[in-house]
Amino acid sequence: MHSEPYLLDPSADGVHVIWHTDAPASGAVLLDDGRRVEATSSALVALHDDDGVRATVYRHWSEVRGLGAGRTSYRVVSVFEDGAAAESGTYTLAPAVPPGQPVRLLLSSDHQLWRMTPANLAKVAETVGVELDGVLFAGDMVGVPARATDWFDHPNGRGFFAGLTGRADTVIAGRHYRGAPLLQHAPLFPAIGNHEVMGRTQGHRTLQERFDDPAPDGWDTAAYEELFPVPRGPAGPRWWSRTVGDVFVVSLFVTRAWRDAVATYDRRGGQFLFERVDAGSPQHSWLTAELASAAARTARFRVVVFHHASHGLGAHVVPAYTDPVLADGRYAYPIENDVVLRDLAPLFGASGVDLVLNGHNHLWNRFRDASGVNWLESSNVGNSYGAFPGRGDPGGLTPVLPTVAPLTDPAGTPLPYVADDDVTVFSVLDSAAGAVHSYRFDTRDPDGPVVLFDELALH
Repeated sequence: MHSEPYLLDPSADGVHVIWHTDAPASGAVLLDDGRRVEATSSALVALHDDDGVRATVYRHWSEVRGLGAGRTSYRVVSVFEDGAAAESGTYTLAPAVPPGQPVRLLLSSDHQLWRMTPANLAKVAETVGVELDGVLFAGDMVGVPARATDWFDHPNGRGFFAGLTGRADTVIAGRHYRGAPLLQHAPLFPAIGNHEVMGRTQGHRTLQERFDDPAPDGWDTAAYEELFPVPRGPAGPRWWSRTVGDVFVVSLFVTRAWRDAVATYDRRGGQFLFERVDAGSPQHSWLTAELASAAARTARFRVVVFHHASHGLGAHVVPAYTDPVLADGRYAYPIENDVVLRDLAPLFGASGVDLVLNGHNHLWNRFRDASGVNWLESSNVGNSYGAFPGRGDPGGLTPVLPTVAPLTDPAGTPLPYVADDDVTVFSVLDSAAGAVHSYRFDTRDPDGPVVLFDELALH
């Protein structure tokens, strides 16, 4: 198999199960109650090898229905055209947690095959177990989304599904890390980051070149949509909402093209926004209605997930999230036109949003605005791009110092962030406790503890 099974989009009595093989096969989910649920099998068309040839990847997709409360053991089987069969390990699945019931959700992003990611996931499993109620992922799963090895069997041993299904292979400080079988037990609730978007299809020798060349009329999320066909909203899997126990979750498509030279003019439109989310756009209008819905208003907590962070101390929080303005041959991005700050933040405040989860900067920091909305980035998972506290938050907020055990600078001063290539971070929303707990682990000391360093009270 290319992948162990992973779970998506649970319903009141069921859940979607997807896995992949590297040859044509029929597939089925085998439940411990004796039922066999056949899969719909199809070849994926958006994934390629490094030489641009379409990769041989077959998707097997079952929707298991008729589940009762609690967990049910399952495994998946694939039968190939020559009669050979491959069977997964045995895991557990469950229907959606009923509305109003407490949940535990892993908050993560920006794995991208980075060095510490398998250690991070292994420590998640050691600390809170694998039978979580979901994984909220704020984008940037891989490096190049159309490259099949980034998802499955990358030579560095850190493909996206490898880490999240316990099949990674990496060594740090003499310790071997495999990740953890999280997605076999807990459904993934994803959002699109800039590393889920491919660029123009013509004129490129490599997939990396194509990824690096998006244009306003030349980009796609085809690979993401094949791998994560659900949850779905009005625009398919690009943006959606779900009730997960006592948490109402909205996932938005808020990310833009990446350019190394931010201000330099180019005919591809600078760091243009992929999907509109400004006031009056279809996504914003839908979001406004969703946050006013009975499902949102009656949930204990409201969480919005999207990739780009307009509050933060990281390198990628600038320039402002807005359309580039061409002046004197260079691009400018006026902060007063930042779409997140201008059009989303006031809506979140007026709608009682409790938490906004972002990614993109590869660090941990959090903020609380005047309306009580908490803004969290917990993306120091596999690596860091540093923090720039001297610059401050472009959105004008003061970072919140971790409440339990902050890291310190050489002078012993507590730091309001984690931005470290040796310290990996993960966060868990525990709705029963009404809090997000953030943990860190120093990979230089493989026998060291996982440290709870921050508790964010949601009320």
